Amino acid sequence: MTDSRQQSVDPDEFVRVEDLVKVFGDTIAVRGVNVAVRRNELFALLGSSGCGKSTLLRMLAGFETASSGRILLDGQDITAIPPYRRPVNMMFQSYALFPHMSVESNVAFGLKQEGVAANEIGERVREVLELVQMGQYARRKPHQLSGGQQQRVALARSLVKRPKLLLLDEPMSALDKQIRQKTQIELVRILKQVGVTCIMVTHDQDEAMSISDRLAVMTEGQIVQVGSPQEVYSFPASRFVAGFIGSTNLFTGTIVVDEPDHIAIETPDLPRPLYVSHGVSEPQGMEVHVSIRPENMVLDRNRPQGENNWGHGVVSHMAWLGSHALYQVRLVSGKVVEATVPAPQLARMDAPGVNDEVYVSWDNDSATVLTS
Repeated sequence: MTDSRQQSVDPDEFVRVEDLVKVFGDTIAVRGVNVAVRRNELFALLGSSGCGKSTLLRMLAGFETASSGRILLDGQDITAIPPYRRPVNMMFQSYALFPHMSVESNVAFGLKQEGVAANEIGERVREVLELVQMGQYARRKPHQLSGGQQQRVALARSLVKRPKLLLLDEPMSALDKQIRQKTQIELVRILKQVGVTCIMVTHDQDEAMSISDRLAVMTEGQIVQVGSPQEVYSFPASRFVAGFIGSTNLFTGTIVVDEPDHIAIETPDLPRPLYVSHGVSEPQGMEVHVSIRPENMVLDRNRPQGENNWGHGVVSHMAWLGSHALYQVRLVSGKVVEATVPAPQLARMDAPGVNDEVYVSWDNDSATVLTS
């Protein structure tokens, strides 16, 4: 498990979770989580349903009480502070807009409940509606808005109270796929312009990868890796992370050459040992796993010139996806690997079809060695 207490010396640290646990009856939903979030960072909690990410978010909001552990916000322990006294706001998956109220009334609601002066409410509501580009819809009711517009209103309502920490629960799940990408870009723009620290829960890998500064991968109530999207994708810490973040090809084998600048791994799925151009701290003879992303696999009808890092098989499936084609190749051993071929390259080559014999190969530095 990644212990982010080592990051506590970071002067930009804003949120710190220490040994946080949540138990429901006989179920441990969150297991000793430690993580730190930096000031003005857009941080994603990523995991499949039931992994504990939403429970963790609700504890940050104060809607769930921690069984043990601490939550610190800007140095203050807020673990026992009720939600209405925390400088935290949460935007729910359903948006939870009042259907009988106009857009401006929905946004103003929280400020009225706090007794803010009417002239200040009007000014802050106008300001935040302009920020989310919804000023011209101030008099409309929620049912008169699209899904993307409703999301902007919900975001405006969350931001108008000027929280120190903004929590987003699956913010894009209610949107059609066609407008999701545009909305993601707009969300990042707004949050960066406001300068608010934001923690977002999502099960969508593409969403977390495209809009977060850093992300934490969760499974079974634990955080198993924290890093930038590029770090987590390129250097997964385990087979679980490698398979959860995007697609990967995993080979299992034994280290047969162990040098400071390279290792060789013998695997029953390839005719020659798999060569990796960096050393590892594991001993010769140990079983390890090797992750190779589909985009790093080169597909060809001809045998590669290199001695290592290639396999031979037949195309078992091919799917045309517009920007690229996805090939599944059944190797001689029976193992199926995936390779993506960019559309321009596919147009230049004699594109293999199903049942055609092909070779797959990859560079020495394209593989990541995993021990768990």
